[in-house]
Amino acid sequence: MHANRADTAQISALVARAKQGDREAFDGLVQCYTPQIYNLALRITGSREEAEDCVQEAFLRAFSALRGFRGEAAFSTWLHRVAINVANDAARRRSRQPLSASDLADSASDDSPPELDRVARHDGPYTNPPEEAVLRGQRRHFILRAIRSLPENHRTVVILYDLQNLSYEQIARITKTRVGTVKSRLNRARLALKDLLSAHMELLRE
Repeated sequence: MHANRADTAQISALVARAKQGDREAFDGLVQCYTPQIYNLALRITGSREEAEDCVQEAFLRAFSALRGFRGEAAFSTWLHRVAINVANDAARRRSRQPLSASDLADSASDDSPPELDRVARHDGPYTNPPEEAVLRGQRRHFILRAIRSLPENHRTVVILYDLQNLSYEQIARITKTRVGTVKSRLNRARLALKDLLSAHMELLRE
């Protein structure tokens, strides 16, 4: 969950300056964290346009609330929490359509992250579909749609753990829960996905 182009000391310095109203310092934080926040929002909302809007809204909220940031958690943890709330708000506003064969006709498969390779290799629900089918673009897109259909707390842990590559401890801090709760939610989410994907196995076959 570290920014790609700045180390912890640099981030801390930027945060301290931004808390004093330094817009240039805050712009530095935006530059560092935009890729992570965009990917997170995209995976929650499933829409590039909404993800871009979520990025803007998340940073606006973060800037407005930054003076109240006391550093009890890492800045990245706090920012991820803000972004998740924004993206979940956007996802709730979208009408949820049931998964169907038409999902596989969606050509927006470039939005399917390569991290789904990791999801497919998990011992558990993802081992049922043939790996070569799961990793193809449209099928990966279908799995992302299935993930987005989960309840928010289950969807969040799957995205943060399997797609954002965060640890149980990091997710617990972001969601303000215990590590055991994170693990429990992840397990329940995988069982739900297993049932959902098993019900649509014919759509995942060649």
